[in-house]
Amino acid sequence: MERLQKVIARAGIASRRKAEEMILQGRVKVNGRVVTELGVKVGPSDDVEVDGIPVEREEPVYYLLYKPRGVISSVKDEKGRKVVTDFFKDLHQRIYPVGRLDYDTSGLLLLTNDGDFANLLMHPRYEIEKVYVAKVKGIPTREQLKQLEKGVLLEDGMTAPAKVKLLSADRKKRTAIVEIRIHEGRNRQVRRMFEAIGCEVLKLKRERYAFLDLKGLRPGEYRELTPHEVKLLRAIAQSGGRK
Repeated sequence: MERLQKVIARAGIASRRKAEEMILQGRVKVNGRVVTELGVKVGPSDDVEVDGIPVEREEPVYYLLYKPRGVISSVKDEKGRKVVTDFFKDLHQRIYPVGRLDYDTSGLLLLTNDGDFANLLMHPRYEIEKVYVAKVKGIPTREQLKQLEKGVLLEDGMTAPAKVKLLSADRKKRTAIVEIRIHEGRNRQVRRMFEAIGCEVLKLKRERYAFLDLKGLRPGEYRELTPHEVKLLRAIAQSGGRK
């Protein structure tokens, strides 16, 4: 037996908090009866409806995708561009990305049909460490790297402290490879951070998400997360993302 709001969230209809609002608004039925209390629990044999539409309780699935460049982190695109779910042709469940990577950014992206899990990982309070490797125009000085470590001022406020490492520099081409670790997840944040210190990002890849990496995968390939990995991700998020 599971709480009704959790079942709705896991079906990908809404976050758990939004599901609670739906219940209180009388928009949810269990076995044909309207439910307006939050303590109700349901089992596999119970019929659940939201706004008159049956809730399809799929088995939760969790995937790690190596997103290539030139792909949208969405389930559909009005311009007809390739989206991340296009790589999951034979999957019956309706999955969606946990957060996003920019169109021109490659790397590790999680996808699931578990709304509760996705919202936990994306909650600003529980931001998980993400490791990016950027190829930038120009070779950042030690002072510029220290700026990134302390935090830089963007149009939406100061960034949190980051961990930064200069991996290599090509003095002939005037380019550098820099690793940066952040816990936030603002829109195009890494690119904007480098722009703030005067370095344009030429290429960007997310190499790690918490303890997960891209080992064994090529762009466009994916694998299912193990139950242990899912459990560990939940634990890391609930502990404040710093495990």
